[in-house]
Amino acid sequence: VQLQASGGGTVQPGGSLRLSCAPSGSIFRVNSLGWYRQAPGKERELVASISSSSSTNYADSVNGRFTISRSNSANGIKLQMSSLKPEDTAVYYCNLVPPMGGYWGQGTLVTVSS
Repeated sequence: VQLQASGGGTVQPGGSLRLSCAPSGSIFRVNSLGWYRQAPGKERELVASISSSSSTNYADSVNGRFTISRSNSANGIKLQMSSLKPEDTAVYYCNLVPPMGGYWGQGTLVTVSS
């Protein structure tokens, strides 16, 4: 099962985007889920996570600008990104926390550029 992220695009610095990930299966409801990103030439990093009880954690680089939440179905997650910066440019993925290799999808590209 590959987790498909959607909602990426090109936005100007200071803009906003909302990403979505809607997997099926109870495993995603009872485990922590996270948003990861991989910028060109860099390793993939975890930027936000949410537990089954909706406790959240953020990387320092996005804290205060990004908000992770669970969707109504509780299986999926969203990432509201605001005050975007050029350094947020990356391919964004969703996965369990810690991630499982078989669940990596193609991700969704976010480009922040003027």
